[in-house]
Amino acid sequence: MPPGVLRCHPATPHVRYINPTVQTECELCSALGFFCPVDTLDLDWTVALAQLAIFIDGGYAAKIAEQHLRIWIDYEKLSNAIRDRIAQSTQEPLDLLRTYFYDCLPYQSDPPTREEADRFGRKRRFFSGLRRLPRYSVREGRLAYRGDDARGAPIFQQKRVDLMIGLDVAGLASKRAITHAAVLAGDSDLLPAFEAAQHEGITVWLVHGPRGTYAGELWDLADDRFHFDERAFVNAIRRVRRA
Repeated sequence: MPPGVLRCHPATPHVRYINPTVQTECELCSALGFFCPVDTLDLDWTVALAQLAIFIDGGYAAKIAEQHLRIWIDYEKLSNAIRDRIAQSTQEPLDLLRTYFYDCLPYQSDPPTREEADRFGRKRRFFSGLRRLPRYSVREGRLAYRGDDARGAPIFQQKRVDLMIGLDVAGLASKRAITHAAVLAGDSDLLPAFEAAQHEGITVWLVHGPRGTYAGELWDLADDRFHFDERAFVNAIRRVRRA
């Protein structure tokens, strides 16, 4: 695209080339019937960034890592790897707005056992570590006890996690704060959030584990998707444990 032309269609993000000496009208907007006079006398050459937000279902990620990948995840590396992968498909530079991580603290009985208290403390320290990472937010749901299975093992269910993911995806999309959303999850409860984001012109990526760990409807609805368990991706996110 030649210098001196500003592309700024209000409904779709584009790379913007701004000439500081030109007061112009966007070619794309003009073709679509929009008028957008631009005063660029005080601006330098700039390139608009595409904005990515990443949404991670922590329980889903941990299950894939433990049962299928047999690794410990470095979550800062995970965010960077997702951003780098999506950046390969965008024409404009891609900026990571924020990673949102959703999970629950472990269940504790009243009073908690020693084992429950230790597990609770470890998870709380893990959340604190994530909050110290750049551009990371941790959203906490609640783990509800749902009785025991046939073998006597306790059954727990995450509460509010899918709801919070859906609200955050739809909220950022409605504010046009992002151009791309990457969701590492597998629950079909997220279908309405995907649809709401796409309605606002947001490209929605599904980052998923092996077949059978995610809802087929979610895979079908996503604009693009990639396997969480690809070898190169796994090597990029592996956490090296200290001896």
